Amino acid sequence: MKKHFNIIIAGAGGIAEAVSLILAEWSDVTPTLYIGDRSFLKAKKVAKWVEEGTTKPCVVKAFDLSETGITDEMKDIFQQGDIILDCLPGSVAPRIAQFAKDFNLHYANLTEYVAETEEIIALSKNTDTGFLLQTGLAPGYIDLLAHELFQQFRNDYKVNSVHTLEFKVGALTKHAVAPHFYGFTWSPVGVATEYLKDTIVLRDYVKTTLPSLSERANIIIDGITYEEDLTSGGAADLPDALSGKVCHLDYKTLRYPGHYAWVDKQIKKIGNTEAAIKTLQQKMQEVIPHIEDDQIVLYAAIEGKDIEGVLRRREIAKTIFPQKIGNHQLRAIQTTTAAPLAQAAQLLLEGKYKGALLQSQIDSAAFLNGNFVSRVYGKI
Repeated sequence: MKKHFNIIIAGAGGIAEAVSLILAEWSDVTPTLYIGDRSFLKAKKVAKWVEEGTTKPCVVKAFDLSETGITDEMKDIFQQGDIILDCLPGSVAPRIAQFAKDFNLHYANLTEYVAETEEIIALSKNTDTGFLLQTGLAPGYIDLLAHELFQQFRNDYKVNSVHTLEFKVGALTKHAVAPHFYGFTWSPVGVATEYLKDTIVLRDYVKTTLPSLSERANIIIDGITYEEDLTSGGAADLPDALSGKVCHLDYKTLRYPGHYAWVDKQIKKIGNTEAAIKTLQQKMQEVIPHIEDDQIVLYAAIEGKDIEGVLRRREIAKTIFPQKIGNHQLRAIQTTTAAPLAQAAQLLLEGKYKGALLQSQIDSAAFLNGNFVSRVYGKI
């Protein structure tokens, strides 16, 4: 960012840490950061961590973000702010977005939750600020990459529609052991949720809903075999934007072979109950460890016939490892999620956006090659 802004970070977890450090370290003009959490001590700890981690002078202030209502301190900070970056669980996203609307702030979030996203789209109508939604890794970067592939394919081969647009992400450990063949690198509740909520896809050019974990297949990326399967939320708004233009579109999550079979067994034991997500999360946490040394594997491909009827396919694959930023080493899941959020902040603060801004509505090439995103993912 080329001028000073007051940026409010809602949450004090790993992504809040990462986006705060990235903004402090990589902005042309360092912003003032306000980090809020229901635990003031946690927010204060993150603020200190960012101050120690950046090589640039940066003002970082912690505050108590109440779970209910609004305090005088919150009002004062919201009145000073330019944007809220929401790093809290998706279930509370509408509440934080409402604060942005009430105090005339820009807003960006990460959540893959569909119902909450629709609620924010509705509340952001007729606002004077921009609300950029689902702008992390998946949903987020991977959707922009897929949309950019579609636009390039259409322009290069002079066609209006394609047969297949597929995009996949795996937040993985470097090693995996039986019986679960997995290690947590991010939110366990997020993993359980994406496994159990339905997913939105395109089939025969029409938007439809399918159960997650219902179309399993193997894929080889850079010589390594992974399993892929449908999971919820990762397609963002592409099924709406590309309906009638893509015959077969879906988002899938990558895992090591054997993991999904283990998950199937757990889900079968749980049954179709109201508490299924929470129960699956608990069962996974009992046996699956959290591992810091992670990697992100992503893949996007498009296939269709050109104007002369020749079948064409284009693919992009990337593997991203932990990265040192300033004085701190960040996990791959942190940088790949936080960099698009920082890029979203710059887009909103330096642009003239009003209301909801979805992934298909962003200039994908400019965003993917932006100064925050390209330092993590490389340019396309």
